[in-house]
Amino acid sequence: MLEFLSEYGLFLAKTLTVVAAVLIIMAAALANAMKQKKEGKGAITVTHLNEDLKHLSDAIKNVVEDEQSLKEAAKAEKKKLKQEKKALKKSGKAAEEKKRVYVIDFDGDPKASQVEELRQAITAVLAMARVEKDEVLLRLESPGGMVHAYGLAASQLHRVRSKNIPLTICVDKVAASGGYMMACVASKLIAAPFAYIGSIGVLVQIPNFHRLLKEKNVDFEMVTAGEYKRTLTMFGENTDQGREKMLEDVKEVHDLFKDFIKESRPAMDIEKLATGETWLGSRALSLGLVDAVGTSDEIIINTCKDAEVYHVAYEKKKNIADKLGKMMESTLDNTLLRWLHRGRSKDELYS
Repeated sequence: MLEFLSEYGLFLAKTLTVVAAVLIIMAAALANAMKQKKEGKGAITVTHLNEDLKHLSDAIKNVVEDEQSLKEAAKAEKKKLKQEKKALKKSGKAAEEKKRVYVIDFDGDPKASQVEELRQAITAVLAMARVEKDEVLLRLESPGGMVHAYGLAASQLHRVRSKNIPLTICVDKVAASGGYMMACVASKLIAAPFAYIGSIGVLVQIPNFHRLLKEKNVDFEMVTAGEYKRTLTMFGENTDQGREKMLEDVKEVHDLFKDFIKESRPAMDIEKLATGETWLGSRALSLGLVDAVGTSDEIIINTCKDAEVYHVAYEKKKNIADKLGKMMESTLDNTLLRWLHRGRSKDELYS
C-alpha cells in the first residue's frame, strides 16, 4: 500500500510539472504575441468615500433600529439641513465649499512597479486640488526595493509638496528602506502602532559561482572597457579591489539616502537612526521617524466629518497575457501550498 502511494505521488508530481511547463510555454507565447499590440490605456476611477461610509452606517441602522426611529432620524436630518440653508440665505453668504481630501494607494514591491499608477493618480489630483485648501492622503505599504525606482516614486510625491498641498502619509503595515524614503516626504507621517518603520540602509547581495565553475572545468570570460565597469560578478573571480569599489558605491548611496531624509525631516538624528534597523510605530514616534500613531481607517473616518473625501486610482487595462499570467501564478501557488501541507493538521497549518 505504501509503495502504491509513493508511486502515485511521484506520478502526480510529474503530471503537475508537465502541466505547469505547458502552461508557462503557452503564456510566454501569448505574451510575445501581445507585445506586437499597443498596450491599452488605463483610466482614472474616483470613489466618494463619504458616501461609502454612509452606506455602511445605514446598512447597520436598517437592521438594528426600528422603522419609527429611522423615520424620526431622517426627519431630524432633513429639518437640520433646511435650517442651515435658511440661515445661509438670511446672512447673504454662499455655502462654503468643504475641504477636499484625495486618497491614493501605493503598494510597493522591490521594483516599485506601481509608480506609473502613482504618477497618473497624482497628475489627475493636481489638476483639481486647490492650493493650501485641499489635501492628499497616501496609504503607503512597502518593504523597499531598488534605489532608482523608489527615488522616482518619492519624486512623484514631491510634486504634491511643491504645489503647497498638504501631504499626509499613512502606514498601516510597513514603510522600510525605499518605502521610508517615500514616507519621509510627507508633511505629516502617521504609522499604525505595530507598523515596521525605518531600515535606513543599503544592501547589495551577489552570489558567486566562480569556485563551482572552476571545479567543473568551466571557463568564464568577461571583457570590459573602463576600470570599474564591473566590480563584482556572479561567475568571474572577484577581487579585493572590486569589493572595495562596491563598498564605496554602497556607502555613497547610503549617504545620499541619509541626506534625503535629513532634508525632509531635519529634526531626526539621522546618524543615530541610519543603521538599517526597523522600529514599530509606537517606538518610531518617540525617535522622531513619524509624527503620530494611528491607522489610515481612523484618519479617513475622522476626515469625512469635516471634508469631502475621494479615493483616486489609476487602473491599467489588463490584456489577455496579464490575466492568464496572474491566473497561472495563483493556480501554481495554491497547488504548491496544498502539496507542502498535505497530511498536516489544521493547527500545524496556522502555527
